[in-house]
Amino acid sequence: MAQRDESLAVKIAAMVLTLAAGWLAQKAVGMIWEKSTGHHAPTDLDDDEITVVQAVTFAAVSGGVAVLARRLTRRGVVRAAARITPKPPPA
Repeated sequence: MAQRDESLAVKIAAMVLTLAAGWLAQKAVGMIWEKSTGHHAPTDLDDDEITVVQAVTFAAVSGGVAVLARRLTRRGVVRAAARITPKPPPA
């Protein structure tokens, strides 16, 4: 496993942007769920009015979108930090 050598600023930026991306992803999944099913996105997956298929589908979709948002955000922050960070002169 490769060891990551990141500055504190990169770690903080990744954390803040990941939280923002997660919030946006949650809103997007909710809107898409409402448009496609005609119902509000479930907030309590243990609710008796929600079928097992709906609960599993919503959990899978929202989990997948959350992982995707997290990975893309982190990758973007690391790339941006690499562009901004001055490179040492060749020896």
